[in-house]
Amino acid sequence: MQNTRFKTISKFFLVGLFVLISTGLKSQILEPVKWKFSVKELANDEAELIFTANVDDTWHIYSQTLPPTAFEMPTVFEFDKSDKYKRLGKVSEPTGKTYYDEDADAEIRIHEKTVVFKQKIKKLSKDNFTITGLVDAQACQDGKCVPVKEDFSFSLSGAEAEVSAEEIAMIEEQEEAEEQEDSEADLISAEDDFVIDASNPADSDSLWGFFILAFVLGLAAILTPCVFPMIPMTVTFFMKSGKRGKFNAMMYGLSIIAIYVLFGSVLAVVFGEDFGNWISTHWIPNVLFFLIFIFFAAAFFGYFELKMPSWLVNKSVANEDRGGIIGSIFMALTLVLVSFSCTGPIVGTIVVASAGGQVLKPIIGMLGFSLAFALPFTLFALFPGWLQKMPKSGGWLNTVKVFLGFIELAFALKFLNVPDQTYGWGILDREVYLSFWIVIFILLGLYLIGKIRFPHDSESPHIKSFPRLSLAIISFAFAVYMIPGLWGAPLKALSGWLPPMDTQDFDITNIVREHSGEKTVNICDEPRWADRGLKIPHGIKGYFDLDQAKACAKELNKPVFIDFTGHGCTNCREMESSVWSRPEALNLLENEFVVVALYVDNKNIQLPEDEWYTNEKGRLIKMLGDKNSDIQISQFNQNAQPYYVIIDADGNMMNTPQFYNLNPSVFINFLKEGLENFNKKYR
Repeated sequence: MQNTRFKTISKFFLVGLFVLISTGLKSQILEPVKWKFSVKELANDEAELIFTANVDDTWHIYSQTLPPTAFEMPTVFEFDKSDKYKRLGKVSEPTGKTYYDEDADAEIRIHEKTVVFKQKIKKLSKDNFTITGLVDAQACQDGKCVPVKEDFSFSLSGAEAEVSAEEIAMIEEQEEAEEQEDSEADLISAEDDFVIDASNPADSDSLWGFFILAFVLGLAAILTPCVFPMIPMTVTFFMKSGKRGKFNAMMYGLSIIAIYVLFGSVLAVVFGEDFGNWISTHWIPNVLFFLIFIFFAAAFFGYFELKMPSWLVNKSVANEDRGGIIGSIFMALTLVLVSFSCTGPIVGTIVVASAGGQVLKPIIGMLGFSLAFALPFTLFALFPGWLQKMPKSGGWLNTVKVFLGFIELAFALKFLNVPDQTYGWGILDREVYLSFWIVIFILLGLYLIGKIRFPHDSESPHIKSFPRLSLAIISFAFAVYMIPGLWGAPLKALSGWLPPMDTQDFDITNIVREHSGEKTVNICDEPRWADRGLKIPHGIKGYFDLDQAKACAKELNKPVFIDFTGHGCTNCREMESSVWSRPEALNLLENEFVVVALYVDNKNIQLPEDEWYTNEKGRLIKMLGDKNSDIQISQFNQNAQPYYVIIDADGNMMNTPQFYNLNPSVFINFLKEGLENFNKKYR
């Protein structure tokens, strides 16, 4: 009896243990996004397909269109072909939130919590039909990302009326026009462009940061030769007006702000959201901005002067005599026009910076700039005693102007870098970019110590001011800091500003390792897909196909290091730059393992048709990224990246796989343990 009871309890225990283990294994597959699909019937045989994504807390998905420099993967809606309906326009989405990505040097739009995408369609069939397809997205949480794929299906009733051939032709013509527009836009996912549903507020953090930047630039504009000398003259004029002087000075300051904010409002209307997307992605505006910044820099150096038309200035001056509020307004307008030769490049910088962002950005930028610009005129009129403490005008004002010219010159390269990387022109490789910056900041240092003069400079100054000496030291030090980057030093402080390391033609670290015998090339044949832009960091030689890597590992009798990674995986890049780069880790990866990088989010490489297959979920796998993602899920029961696995040539794991962990010792011990277990088994 006791024996039977023991067997029964044992069975229950084993079943329970199996359930717990199965649940634990299943829970390793992260599913942070749940999708719901519904249909809303509209008039005229139209319908609206509604895609509702419920995103877990702390997670987010990305917009359908991202800047070309972004590593993240956009949300894509793939519709199966059908003659039963036609899509009307593009998939719409909420405004979402934006944040600044330093690596991409651009604003990235994301969606959190509940997100609703909509697609209007026109029914063409009188019979009931079904619309099917796939949502392909990426969900991320603090740099950890997982692919999100969901098949969708919508059941619709047939059209009530026959659709004329003319109407079908009109819809098809509209579709062709949209496809042409998308291809010209040349975005990451051009054929899946989208419409913004402006129902959510813009990200206030980036606007505050932009406001502060514009405010600082407004203060810088005051310290230019066209503006600074006008402060005491303007304040003295208001002081002579008696009791109304302070009131008129207040109106003068408010008028300056109003003029610039009005200018910003006009820009906001002109730019809009769609223009902002075009600005941040297309080569034409970026090359144009590069040339504009060069033009502004030349103006600051004094090679020519930016001036408003004289008739416009004269007309404004003539209206100053009206006095009172009207006179103050025209005095403010005169200041804006007369100071344009100095403030124009600064205002232009703010305009360019705001062009690729949110609609409010030009208004916020002009508000910040004008507030700082108007502040001294108003404050000195209210407190005239402060005038006695003002520094006198002199050559130092032109120094400020030239200093800003060098900064404009350095920033100009950033705009050229965007299309250069996106379109693969190869003009600004990393060392070329660094060479320009090094020369620019050395010249700035030489200027500050008086070794170089520009057209509006007086005699070469002695370095009597400590701020001038400090700026010269900082400029030279910055140039010296960048010099090792010419030979492949990572320069982590500038990683968000420089072209990627894989554009570096001369990396002395790799060259030394290759010629000193420290580096072993653990490849047996030409890596498959290497000619399609896939790379392994730090010049490590390896594969991008698991079967090819396992075959080589068998030939060399070495373990395989699998790197499940992604183009849009921020934590992957952080691991590679902070942990893989350690000499001991790099030595192990290069000499002891056959390395294979499996990009799970690659959308550009299609497998040969004879390699297509249907996975366990019944989904046809024909893209390299989908295959790699399926390998990670089906063989290792994981879908998050980075994920590191050490196996033998037969696919047996040598130790416990590793996730994201910035402790170098943990990663190095993981490599050593896997290697040691392999050696015990096979050597």
